[in-house]
Amino acid sequence: MSQPPTASTAAARTERLGLLLVNLGTPQAPRPAEVRRFLAQFLWDRRVIEAPRWLWWLALNGVILRIRPSRSAHAYQQIWTPQGSPLMVYSQALTGEVGQALSHTVQPQQELSVALGMTYGSPSIPDALHQLRRAGLRRLVVLPLYPQYSATTAASVFDQVTTELQRWRQVPSLHFISDYHDHPGYIQAIADSIQAHWREHERNHLVMSFHGVPQRYVLAGDPYYDQCLQTAQLVARRLALQESEFTVCFQSQVGREPWLKPYTDETLKAYAAGPQRRITVVCPGFATDCLETLEEIAIRNREDFLAAGGEAFSYVPALNASAQHAQALAEVIAQHLPTSGSGGPAASGA
Repeated sequence: MSQPPTASTAAARTERLGLLLVNLGTPQAPRPAEVRRFLAQFLWDRRVIEAPRWLWWLALNGVILRIRPSRSAHAYQQIWTPQGSPLMVYSQALTGEVGQALSHTVQPQQELSVALGMTYGSPSIPDALHQLRRAGLRRLVVLPLYPQYSATTAASVFDQVTTELQRWRQVPSLHFISDYHDHPGYIQAIADSIQAHWREHERNHLVMSFHGVPQRYVLAGDPYYDQCLQTAQLVARRLALQESEFTVCFQSQVGREPWLKPYTDETLKAYAAGPQRRITVVCPGFATDCLETLEEIAIRNREDFLAAGGEAFSYVPALNASAQHAQALAEVIAQHLPTSGSGGPAASGA
């Protein structure tokens, strides 16, 4: 005669899902000391800077970390809010919204816990994973908030997640979502945000600016450039734009080596002196607004564009914690949620 299920056997049948959302990170405050601490971690990542360690250590500690923190702190001060860093504020809000959107997707026998981690700074990826472990996760889904894959971003998240899991006695099954650059919900959300912006502002030539990477990273096999172009083409198609009505370019280049071109700042200055003196800029590679969108694009590039003769410049905010963004990410994640009773510990990518 079989015994009735106990609390322990019922818990064993429950699939405890852990969802980890990861964004880049941010200094704790817009002050040089905090910015220096953040940059030291960020710029020492082998995925970000592929250079001989000894040579890069000398450049980083001898020059960059002596000069850049004060400049970057000033830039952060231009965008800091009473609630803190925009990237952190929006990322936290987005995490909650995605959890809510997914609550209607998980199966009755599944319990979902959601955590936010930052590749650099706090809350760290290990801290977020420990939060999920305390919730009893058995299956882990990781979504870096980078629509287009690059070894400088998503692969760095993978490195940190797997390094932490190597320390665990009981390793959860792992599913890593590498990118969502062509997901219909994400493309539609970007297109809709541009349409909404144009309903309130003048419709002008559209500049789609993505974060740049060194050209040699792409030549080494990074698919980032192709995925950026595909995203831009899909967004333009949703908006029914002709090739002459939009431009794709790349921002945030540093150093002397060639980065992906055309450069956003140079493109905007050329447009200001030419026929495209009225433009709209959107940054489809950024899930949330941050230093690179708010200070670099919406403040600095805008000022340079107008000073060079441009007539109108408007910036389309990132999707941030909008309901449509959360729903799009929930759809991306739902495609990769494990089905009840599926496999044991394994790692896979999308």
